[in-house]
Amino acid sequence: MDEVELYREQILRHVSPVITGRFAGYQTSYTREIKVGQPLLVLVFLAAGVAQLIGSLLRMRPGRRSFKELKKGPEFLVTPLRVRDDLGQTYEVEMHGHLPQSALHRGDLVQLTTQPQKDERLPVRLVQVVNLTTMQPLTPRIPTTWSHLGPALLLQAFLGTVVVAAVIAAWVA
Repeated sequence: MDEVELYREQILRHVSPVITGRFAGYQTSYTREIKVGQPLLVLVFLAAGVAQLIGSLLRMRPGRRSFKELKKGPEFLVTPLRVRDDLGQTYEVEMHGHLPQSALHRGDLVQLTTQPQKDERLPVRLVQVVNLTTMQPLTPRIPTTWSHLGPALLLQAFLGTVVVAAVIAAWVA
C-alpha cells in the first residue's frame, strides 16, 4: 500500500495594503459583534433619559431600548475571501459587511485595498475592492455604533443635553 500525501494549499497573510490577483472565492461567513464604548453609551443613554422623562410628562410614549440591548452592540457579517496572484500564491482577506452577490465572480481580476486589524492573528481587512474585469469599484458597508444607537435615541440624547445645559445656565445666571 502506498502512502498518500494530502496536498494542502498554503494560505498567506499579505502585508502590503494592495493585493492584485484573481478572485478565488468566498469562504463560510459568520457574524462578529462591534464593541460599544461604555462611557459614550452611558452619556447618550442618560441624556436620552432626560428627554424621555420630559416626553413622558407630556404624555408622549417614546420607544425605549434597554441599556443591556444597547451595550450588546451591532453584529456584522464577516466573510473570508481568497485571492490568487500571478505566482499562484493564495491570500486570505476578511470582508466586513456586504457586497452585491453579482459583484465578484470566481476568476475575476481584482485589486483589493486592505488594512491590518487590531488583532494581529486575524487576516487583513478588506477596505475596497476594484473588480478590474468589470472596472467596478466596491466598498463593503458595516453597521456603526451610531447606526446601532439609532437616530431616535441620538435625537433624544441631543434634546436631553440641550435641556440639561439650559437648566445649568439658568441656575448659574
